[in-house]
Amino acid sequence: MPSADDLTRLARYGISGGLSALTHFTVGLAASAWLGLPAVPASTTGFAASVAVSYLLQRAWVFRADAGHSITGPRFLTVTAAALALNTAVLWIGADLLDGPYAAVQGVAILLIPVVNYLLNSRWTFARA
Repeated sequence: MPSADDLTRLARYGISGGLSALTHFTVGLAASAWLGLPAVPASTTGFAASVAVSYLLQRAWVFRADAGHSITGPRFLTVTAAALALNTAVLWIGADLLDGPYAAVQGVAILLIPVVNYLLNSRWTFARA
């Protein structure tokens, strides 16, 4: 059974993830609707905007990492690159190959990415020594 600390961390992760996802979705949707970008570049733009929000909240608030930015930063960017690859694959398959609507396909990706991120960031990026 998860401890109270684990549940608190999961709740904080959920909130920070929600804020990051909102940034990702809003910026991506704006890039698609207003700039006319195709799904993958629009989503990539939104994803990039959410990286700073996610890193700062996770490092300082969710995992309360004590390791320096020189350690957590590159690790976080590695995990982020894996998440970007997952997001790109989902958008390419769902929107480009299957011609699904951007919002629905991005919603699927936004559900998958937090699970991957939490597992990698809690066990590697921000793991306590």
